[in-house]
Amino acid sequence: MTELPFAATTPVSVARVGLKARNAAALADFYGAVVGLEQLSRDGETITLGAKDRPLLVIENDPAARPDDPRSAGLFHTAFLLPGRADLGRWINHAVERKIRMDGASDHIVSEAAYLTDPEGNGIEIYADRPHESWKWSDGQVAMATERMNIPEVVGSVPEGDAGWQGAPENTVVGHVHLRVGDPRQAEDWWHRQLGFDTVARYGSQAVFLSTGGYHHHIGANTWQSAGASRRDPGLSGLAWVELRSSLAPAPAAYEDPWGTAVRIVPDKAAAAA
Repeated sequence: MTELPFAATTPVSVARVGLKARNAAALADFYGAVVGLEQLSRDGETITLGAKDRPLLVIENDPAARPDDPRSAGLFHTAFLLPGRADLGRWINHAVERKIRMDGASDHIVSEAAYLTDPEGNGIEIYADRPHESWKWSDGQVAMATERMNIPEVVGSVPEGDAGWQGAPENTVVGHVHLRVGDPRQAEDWWHRQLGFDTVARYGSQAVFLSTGGYHHHIGANTWQSAGASRRDPGLSGLAWVELRSSLAPAPAAYEDPWGTAVRIVPDKAAAAA
């Protein structure tokens, strides 16, 4: 059994992401076949997917929704964090075998990540962290970059004779969520004031990365496509909400960021009982 990734052990971490879909059943099939998530439940028009009984993604059907606008505020990507590097290697082999189109594969120093897009335009990251003890910090900022992933090396981490990709393994989590916003500085201020997140990195004036507990980031916010965006149109498909698990919260709470993104807080009962 693998350990829970460091990202999920911090005071606040990402629990689940909600998507509004024009065709929830088709989208759920994609996340099953491509990302390896299992259908955990179906309640009317809502489908919950996860990894080994851990819910990670909730897809709400809304055939009347209009296609998401990448220039608007919303979801840049949901990042599924695999427990280990060999898991990422297994997934890459799976992607090659299934001819799954990847948008990119990057080495971020703290992590290695593959990128793709679902059929309704939602970004996806599938990644594995390097050991958090190896991350380089300076004045509260973590060293990150975007370099080319050494794919042969990642694939080579899969043991010889391994059974290969068997779907998202136990202790897969949503490691972070990256948002499209209208102004990263405004987003940074909001996450500081409302939820007590720390800024851990900036990419110039266009992106900011925030976390709790010394993770490299639980939330990213950028204007690479959405500079100056106003409040999100609720009639669009795409991001419905982000749910965070908190060991500090005494009760559930709900917030909206300056662009209308719904952020839910649920108490971490296991941490509270420990």
